[in-house]
Amino acid sequence: MNRSFLEKLFKQHRDSHNCPSPEKVAGFFKELLGTLFPDFSDDRFDQYRAFESHVEWLKASLFDIICTEDSNHGLDAKGISNQFFSKLEYVHDALDLDIAAMEAGDPAARSKREVVRTYPGFYAIAAHRIAHELHILGVGVIPRMLSEHAHSHTGIDIHPGAQIGSDFCIDHGTGIVIGETSIIGNHVKIYQGVTLGALSVNKADAQKKRHPTIEDYVVLYSGATILGGETIIGHHSVVGGNVWITKSIAPHSKVYYQAKMNDGKDEDMDHFVYKTEQ
Repeated sequence: MNRSFLEKLFKQHRDSHNCPSPEKVAGFFKELLGTLFPDFSDDRFDQYRAFESHVEWLKASLFDIICTEDSNHGLDAKGISNQFFSKLEYVHDALDLDIAAMEAGDPAARSKREVVRTYPGFYAIAAHRIAHELHILGVGVIPRMLSEHAHSHTGIDIHPGAQIGSDFCIDHGTGIVIGETSIIGNHVKIYQGVTLGALSVNKADAQKKRHPTIEDYVVLYSGATILGGETIIGHHSVVGGNVWITKSIAPHSKVYYQAKMNDGKDEDMDHFVYKTEQ
């Protein structure tokens, strides 16, 4: 190997920022998820003191992870760790509602235990709700590491900054992308391949709302692409598969493509349909 190139790599290693390993962050998440939901864990506790000690170990692990990341220099790692763990009851309750929504929304689901153990949608939303709380508390990089772990594990990409309401149902899930400034209401159901993205990737827009708002009781079918920070999908609407939307639609709407005969010829033509049902 060329010596100058080797020296260049060495200097990069010497001067690189400290950062917890992806394995360490993923390990913390899995331990935490198993603590919140015994069906996800291989460990069992039959004494309260042992369980309490386990939670304190988790809290210390988060403190260590926060301190290891250089971008968190100057943050009160102990205070953030305490604040995060004080929010775990809220996170647990929110995930309970998500589990119930997935079980109710999928005829193939036989139990909540099955959802916890096997559904990629549960794994992805659990990682998101945990990452989102750390994001709100100002923790750098680690929330993204959590979301990217879930992304690599499930194929579902949810930015930690996205705001997601209660009773969120992801069915199948592979290929879903939910951007940083997306806002999703309550009782929303999303199928595989849905994108909630931005119309622009200009760095100057980084602080603006770039991603859509999805109001309550909306269903987004597979392959739907919804773009833009000013785009709002009104409540109780249904967006069909493979639809491309860059403008708002009213509440109680149905948007989809359907095949339409072309002057009696054999071939079909795609026909865009937008209906509002009051």
